[in-house]
Amino acid sequence: MAGNPSDPTGEDPLRIPVVAEQLAVGTRTVDTGRGVRVHKTVVEQPVTIDERLGRDEVEVRHVAVDRIVALEEAPTTRHDGDTLVVPILEEVLVVERRIRIKEELHITRIRREDHHQQEVVLKAEQVSVERFDESGNPPTK
Repeated sequence: MAGNPSDPTGEDPLRIPVVAEQLAVGTRTVDTGRGVRVHKTVVEQPVTIDERLGRDEVEVRHVAVDRIVALEEAPTTRHDGDTLVVPILEEVLVVERRIRIKEELHITRIRREDHHQQEVVLKAEQVSVERFDESGNPPTK
């Protein structure tokens, strides 16, 4: 037997093959069908609105005054609390001219609230998508 000079026993060394796998990664385009079909529907849902609404009203009262005042003392529009007082003036003929307050308008704002309920319809869209192949049929699973 012809041995390996580096092997002191004089025998041939045992040889074990080493195997390695290799991986090649890539992408490719695959035609899975020719399109999709989209179905859209509108759903109506009634909703109740429940809100408090405010409004202003005015109350007008005629208040008789019948008082003579000097021209320089002629009253102007004024506020008396929540009431707007508007003097109504008139000239009267006497030996001399004076201003008489004939009446005043007392205008009071009154705040009222009403309860308002109304039913309205809200719309929402729902969409479903269906794929199909070249023949127009849905694909088999």
